[in-house]
Amino acid sequence: MTATADHATSAPTPDGEPEFEKLANRVDDAMRALAGLDPMSRGIAEEVKASVEAIHRAGLVSIVRRLKADEATREALFDLVDDPVVHLLFSLHEIVRPDPMTLANRVLTEVRPQLQSHGGDVALVRIEGDTAFVRLEGACNGCSMSSVTLRTLVEGALKDGVPGIGHVEVLPNEPSPTLISVESLRVGLSPAKEGWVKVAPAGELPEGAITPSTVTASSGVSAEVIVVNVQNKLTAYRNECAHEALPLDNAMLDVSNGTLTCPWHGFCYDATSGECLTAPGAQLEQLPLRIDRGDVWVRVTS
Repeated sequence: MTATADHATSAPTPDGEPEFEKLANRVDDAMRALAGLDPMSRGIAEEVKASVEAIHRAGLVSIVRRLKADEATREALFDLVDDPVVHLLFSLHEIVRPDPMTLANRVLTEVRPQLQSHGGDVALVRIEGDTAFVRLEGACNGCSMSSVTLRTLVEGALKDGVPGIGHVEVLPNEPSPTLISVESLRVGLSPAKEGWVKVAPAGELPEGAITPSTVTASSGVSAEVIVVNVQNKLTAYRNECAHEALPLDNAMLDVSNGTLTCPWHGFCYDATSGECLTAPGAQLEQLPLRIDRGDVWVRVTS
């Protein structure tokens, strides 16, 4: 293959050996060239490749077994595995397993299309001991089917596909901060003239609670609003569910998942962005909010 021959002339490292990245590039180039062959030629090339790899793997397994069996050479084997080229070679032949995070991410890649088909996704955060910590995203986060999704897809895949993982825990959602225009945040010297209305002192809006309020701007525009406090992050919405505009005074706020669930028909929202997790595309109407000198202000317009 031409690409492989080109890389054969690459400059070696000072000790005379080709650089690791160039070796990896040779493999990548060869595989791309292989994919471009006609079916018959590709079949022959793949058989040659498989045969050579089988011989290499048998020889490498024999070497590893001999080195592991002798205490005098076992430490040298462990040192060799730390070498990136040797580690790559052993990984290609499945003589050493990938680290748990790499293996877990590979497993999740296989189930991700099923999650995405339902408007959700999953992110692996970390692995500690025998526990994998994940975060469900999109429609999976906080919705009524999240526990089923976790049990049937994510948890099962990780336990079956990653040796040593016996537990899976779902971390609370980490919402992105809401971005609104700088102009809409400007209270200025006369906040009332800008449509801003004082709701209450920030200290009177309890953490983990929904506070309803009726506000009226100097222009005469009134609005029913709720202020949601999730871990001391305040967000204001019009007091209307995006489903049938029913009030959310008695909605269920789940601080651990960062979700807000309508008490009327069970529509679930991201508590800090207003995104509907039950019906993607729906959205609570968020109002600009700011804290000025300890007081919470929201902006209402006609």
